Amino acid sequence: MQCVVLAAGEGKRMRPLTATRPKVMIPLANRPMTDHLVCAARDAGISEFILVVGYQEQEVRDYFGDGADLGVTIRYVTQRRQKGTADALRAAEEHISGPFLLLNGDMVLRSRDIAAIIANDAPCMGIFHSDNPEDFGVVTVEGDRVTGLEEKSSAPRSNLINAGVYLFFPAIFSVLRSVGISPRGELELTDALADLIRERKLRAHTLSFWLDAGYPWDLLDANAILLEDVEPTTEGTIEEGVFLTGRVAIGAGSVIKAGTCIEGPCIIGEECRIGPHAYIRGATSIGDRCHIGHSTEIKNSIIMHDTRIPHFNYIGDSIIGSGCNFGAGTKVANLRHDHGTVVIRGVNTRRVKMGAVIGDGVRFGINCSVNVGTVVGSRVSVAPHTAIEGWIDEETKVR
Repeated sequence: MQCVVLAAGEGKRMRPLTATRPKVMIPLANRPMTDHLVCAARDAGISEFILVVGYQEQEVRDYFGDGADLGVTIRYVTQRRQKGTADALRAAEEHISGPFLLLNGDMVLRSRDIAAIIANDAPCMGIFHSDNPEDFGVVTVEGDRVTGLEEKSSAPRSNLINAGVYLFFPAIFSVLRSVGISPRGELELTDALADLIRERKLRAHTLSFWLDAGYPWDLLDANAILLEDVEPTTEGTIEEGVFLTGRVAIGAGSVIKAGTCIEGPCIIGEECRIGPHAYIRGATSIGDRCHIGHSTEIKNSIIMHDTRIPHFNYIGDSIIGSGCNFGAGTKVANLRHDHGTVVIRGVNTRRVKMGAVIGDGVRFGINCSVNVGTVVGSRVSVAPHTAIEGWIDEETKVR
């Protein structure tokens, strides 16, 4: 069994995090999201992968290489222009030799579900029960057959959604060649499924677990779930007077200073300095070479490599890019006074607790305040004692 992973897209809804990296390389539990997906498919018995790359593809190639480090083989094909999912799959055609699994590269799956779907007869689509079907392609089924597929309906006919998991025969490529441009201006894989659905040839397989990472705030849920699988390790130095509870993994070369309290699940990368007297709460991942310093509290957040949050800071329910620096006393709010859900650029996050999304290389002066739902573009500079909110474009100087 071969597996094609669609990893070519930019992920515009993930801005500013994708200004400097492909969406599929955003870290969850300190590993790119597609790393988790490839490993789940590997554990289900798949050893041959074809990654369709495009936007900032070299980062994907450099990280995965030929797959040897993961115990698999990986080949790459390039989608030169992001013209849709059908076009992306067509780029892999010459490498396909039999039935194959197709996965969108920006989701979290369990290996048990992948093993179950490849045990089906092709063609087969993975589906999932969703509380918000209007956000996805809505599927209707009769028995084990798909009877309808409708993209993002305001009045969905079911709570079943297309999970972006497919088992196909190579014959799908002849169907793809007949697909026309959709109203969105793309060549869409779902349009190729119309004949299969009409003829009741497309099977449906319900997944037991599925998580989509469409927006930055979705990363927090995915990160928390994947941290539950982290094996507790203490490869760094733990000083006396440190309190560790739950599943905590500490990378090589990291130093946890006295008076620090870390509650799992939590992962801390390599060559970090944590504390003294820092408080890191559950569902937090901290990348390599980070400094989380004196009297700083971090909760339910993703902190990427080389970021410094060194003195009297609070970060809650936030995604912080790489190479950022927080001045002493700078804090991120994560709760509205009315306890309502946080809306970011007109999109309801459906989260009551939501802090900020901060791109790479952002610099804060001392005693800055970041309001709930703020999005800060890469390489923004914020002057001391400044309160910011809303959307701040990259390379802005806030005075």
